[in-house]
Amino acid sequence: MATNKYQSFIESSSINGANAPYIEAFYEQFLEDPESVDPSWRAYFRLIQDQNAPREIPHSEVIARFERLAREPRRVVAAEAGFDAAAAEKQAGVLRLINYYRVRGHQAARLDPLNLTPPANIADLDPGFHGLGPEDMDTVFNTGTLAAGSDRLPLREIIKILKSVYTDTIGAEYMYLTETSEKRWIQKRLEAVAFQPKLPAERKRDVLKQLVAAEGLERYLHNKYVGQKRFSLEGGDSLIPAMDEILRACAARDVEEIVIGMAHRGRLNLLVNVLGKSPKELFAEFEGKYTVDALSRAGDVKYHMGFSTDVEVDGKRLHLVLAFNPSHLEIVNPVVEGSVKARQVRREDEVGQKIVPVLVHGDAAFAGQGVVMETLQLSQSKGYATGGTVHFIVNNQIGFTTPDPIEAVRRKEARTSRYCTDLAKMLEAPVFHVNGDDPEAVTFVTRLAMDFRNEFHKDVIVDVCCYRRLGHNEADEPSVTSPVMYDVIKKHPTTLTLYAKKLQEEGAIGDGEADELVKAYRDGLDAGENTARITLGLVGNKHTVNWAKYKEGGWDTPVDTTITENALQAISDQLLTVPDGFTLHPRVKKIWEDRAKMAAGELPMDWGFAETMAYGSLAKDGFHVRLCGQDARRGTFFHRHATIHDYKTGERLTPLRHLVKDKYGFVVNDTLLSEEGVLGFEYGYSTTDPDSLVIWEAQFGDFANGAQVLFDQFISSGQAKWGRLCGLTMFLPHGYEGQGPEHSSARLERYLQLCAENNQQVCVPSTPAQMFHMLRRQMKRSTRLPLIVMTPKSLLRHPLSVSTLDDLTKGGFQPVIQEVEAIDPKKVTRIVFCSGKVYFDLVQARQKDNLDNVAIVRIEQLYPFPREGYEAALAMYPKAKDVVWCQEEPENQGAWYQIKHRMGAYLKPQHQMLYSTRKGSPTTAVGYLKVHQKEQAEVVSEALAGGKKM
Repeated sequence: MATNKYQSFIESSSINGANAPYIEAFYEQFLEDPESVDPSWRAYFRLIQDQNAPREIPHSEVIARFERLAREPRRVVAAEAGFDAAAAEKQAGVLRLINYYRVRGHQAARLDPLNLTPPANIADLDPGFHGLGPEDMDTVFNTGTLAAGSDRLPLREIIKILKSVYTDTIGAEYMYLTETSEKRWIQKRLEAVAFQPKLPAERKRDVLKQLVAAEGLERYLHNKYVGQKRFSLEGGDSLIPAMDEILRACAARDVEEIVIGMAHRGRLNLLVNVLGKSPKELFAEFEGKYTVDALSRAGDVKYHMGFSTDVEVDGKRLHLVLAFNPSHLEIVNPVVEGSVKARQVRREDEVGQKIVPVLVHGDAAFAGQGVVMETLQLSQSKGYATGGTVHFIVNNQIGFTTPDPIEAVRRKEARTSRYCTDLAKMLEAPVFHVNGDDPEAVTFVTRLAMDFRNEFHKDVIVDVCCYRRLGHNEADEPSVTSPVMYDVIKKHPTTLTLYAKKLQEEGAIGDGEADELVKAYRDGLDAGENTARITLGLVGNKHTVNWAKYKEGGWDTPVDTTITENALQAISDQLLTVPDGFTLHPRVKKIWEDRAKMAAGELPMDWGFAETMAYGSLAKDGFHVRLCGQDARRGTFFHRHATIHDYKTGERLTPLRHLVKDKYGFVVNDTLLSEEGVLGFEYGYSTTDPDSLVIWEAQFGDFANGAQVLFDQFISSGQAKWGRLCGLTMFLPHGYEGQGPEHSSARLERYLQLCAENNQQVCVPSTPAQMFHMLRRQMKRSTRLPLIVMTPKSLLRHPLSVSTLDDLTKGGFQPVIQEVEAIDPKKVTRIVFCSGKVYFDLVQARQKDNLDNVAIVRIEQLYPFPREGYEAALAMYPKAKDVVWCQEEPENQGAWYQIKHRMGAYLKPQHQMLYSTRKGSPTTAVGYLKVHQKEQAEVVSEALAGGKKM
């Protein structure tokens, strides 16, 4: 039927070999936007496509079909029917030319303000490549989907439009986008510019003022604080009017908050000229006069510090945040995204209309730092989407200290890809390259990017192609490694100079007006006043979090973490009830049946049940619980089952989500295979929402190695450097089960090494009840400290590692667990202290050998060191002489090196300190099971017998 329906159309149409190129061009247009072609053509193209195939089919197949149709006798040859085959070929060439400008025009754009990398000569953009010559310039052609204001224009005018849009100072990359609606939206916005008036005179003056401020601050600091590092923005000055445009665009859309992340370059300029930080405060920092908060004892250099304030833009109030940032390039990206997500959850801003993330990158860092890719991959994933991020790249074309751009590109010293932005193509994020010396073009693409983000809720990149007037820092001499480039830079006028000259020639400003603006800005700096941006201070609103109450308590502040038996039973009943017809997997069904018995006190309690009760009870108490990891729903070791699956239909159910009406009461995410990006996100979330128990679970403890920079630069030190409180909890599975060098150790020693001044907690719970109380303590007390937990693996099902209902309804988390009834204190001559799974090995070996003179004490919290509990354990055994530390890790790893001085400090004269460990090793564990078992037995036996002397 379908073929017959269009038979008359096909037989009378111009589909034939002679006109195949013309039809192919229409087919190109159809693929780009089906609605842009005539309905009859649209119907035919859809007819010939295989409905089961991808939307686009190879053009060769279309052309072959056209040629077969032309060879059939019943077809009417176009020439005989009055069609001009040559004209059709020319028209096809015009449509191809338009398409190639869209696809490759960016390669011919004038993007480099220094002209060291001149525009490429692209054959596809030559009319002659498409069979068009000088004689065709005044011929009127169909413009296809070109948003040119007319369906038909002379070729000369079409080319003029294409050049002005695609090969001037803006190079747009967007034709790789799959969604036609996104491409058409960009095309209309870009191509319509050729027929729209430029910026009004008053807006041009605003841009000029922003450039005056950008250059003025840098020159002022350069002259006043000679030789001090500031990571100057000079050469990339257009970032300031671009950021101002972001604020205007956000105000127009009633955005409430903007959270900005960036490294060093231009940071001080942004603080003063966009966020409105007082110049007087900045100057005090240059002079070493910091106001150090009590929680920020160590402090940080000025170009790492964050800032937050409220500003008024076009009559709207905006809250602006600049995230704190260490020197590790791009690591702030996921932190910002996590902070934004927490703010959006607070406002129930599902699509990201009220809170907008903005990230500012360096060109080399964007291309080279893996966390950028991880953050981009998170951008649309469940639980991590923030409605799209606007990315700015301050593209100095030189990275850090690489050679001149031409040499760097030729030798591929900077990167492999053509552009530093090519990473964004995996996300199908559009990229707008723009010449930094054209501030009007910069502000235009900034507004375009912001509007695209808000329209499609996707990431978008603005690549500001500029240069670095000074070296990497103000003490660096860049001409040593980049002599050609810096010879050009010395002679190159600043962006302000060029733009002021342009406005003066246009008549937008008068003679000397730019100089007056420069003087006024400098006078403001002399007075310590900000003339570029006036802040309102921290006004606050109903969503503002008061962190003061979390600064009052300490890690050892007493807190009740118990739960009544009735409450526990009610939570269990709700969680174990599944909908009618929901079929549990046989193994999960058994777990559900066992958990019902645990709640009734008929079966000892396991880890999965206790952990679930902790989450459920916290949700009932009004806290949010956010759990994430690469296998967080099920649990890597098949113990959690936070989400269950219908065994027949695959339907998913997360019982904890339905425990309370609050949809954020419990959230669990199986994340992409990322450690650094995800942990950074969760850290940012935790520093923004103190009322959420935020947990990141490593699939195995050693996977945290891939996120070590977060532990070093943020989690352990953020409070000391920046006064940032954080209650993030990290589950790191740890324990020696003979699985080899990987997946045995979570590298406990690394986290203990980072401990000082009660900055974080490191715990090794050995029972389900300990896990329960530890998690509830994390939220119930009036402080927020990071919690690093060495979680169990085989211990999850160990017959001795169980708890009872009474353990949850009474007591609390015990930093030190003594043996109360297992042994007579009067007979004890040796105390073995340990943590984790090895405790149960020691207990079983002691029982086997009938030893009654050895007490075994668990230290469940290694830091802050529980001095009170430790001294109480020593006092309980007055006849003990040997104090032994036992661990299953090698001597140079685990807790030994970080705990021996603490244990030794509180010993009595009669005590001697001993230890039992595996011998020191450059790897975490052996790879052979039998060797592992032999080593484990020796460690346990040695500890019970006395251990080694220090």
